[in-house]
Amino acid sequence: MSTFDGGLYTRITDLAQHAPHWLDHLITYWSDYGLGLFAVLALATWWRARHDSAERMAAALAVPVIVVIAYLANDVVKSLFQEQRPCRTLHAVTLDSCPPLGDWSFPSNHAAIAAAAAVALAFAWRRLAAFAMCAALLMAASRVWVGVHYPHDVAVGLLTGALVAWPLATAARRAAPAVERLRDTRLKPLLVDSA
Repeated sequence: MSTFDGGLYTRITDLAQHAPHWLDHLITYWSDYGLGLFAVLALATWWRARHDSAERMAAALAVPVIVVIAYLANDVVKSLFQEQRPCRTLHAVTLDSCPPLGDWSFPSNHAAIAAAAAVALAFAWRRLAAFAMCAALLMAASRVWVGVHYPHDVAVGLLTGALVAWPLATAARRAAPAVERLRDTRLKPLLVDSA
C-alpha cells in the first residue's frame, strides 16, 4: 500500500520537519493525548443527559460502549492486514518514535476511536456534532503528521469507526425504556438530576 500514498506521506512528514517547533509540539501532544478530549465530552454528555429524556441518557451511556466496540472491530481489521508502519517501510524522519514491529498500521486505531466517539456523541448531543467531527479529523491528520500512519490508514480508520458507530448509536436510543426503569432504582442519581 505504500505505493498508493507513500509519496503523500513523505511530503507530509517533510513538511512537519520544516514546521515551527511550537506547531509540531502542539500536534504531537494532540496526537498522543487528544483522545482524552472525547472522554471528557462523553462525561459532559452524560452529565447533561441527567437533565434530559431517557432516550438521550441511553445515547449518552452508549458512547463508551460504542467506542470500545469500534476499537475491537478496527483491531480485527488491523490483524487481518498486518501492514507495517510507514516509518518502518519508508524510513522517514518522523516527529514521533516509530512503534515496534508487529504494531500494525492499517487501519489507525486512533482515527477509528475518534470517529466512533464523534458519531456516538453527535447522536447523544447534536450540538457537539461539528466540534466532535472536527476533532476526529484533526486526530486522524495528526497521526500522519507525526509519522506513525499512512493517509490511507487514517482514512479507513475514520470510516471503520463511523460505520461501526452509526448503527449502534441509532440502536442505543431504543434502550430508553430500560433507562426509565433504572431511573426508579438506586442508580437514579446517575441517571437523572433530582435537584
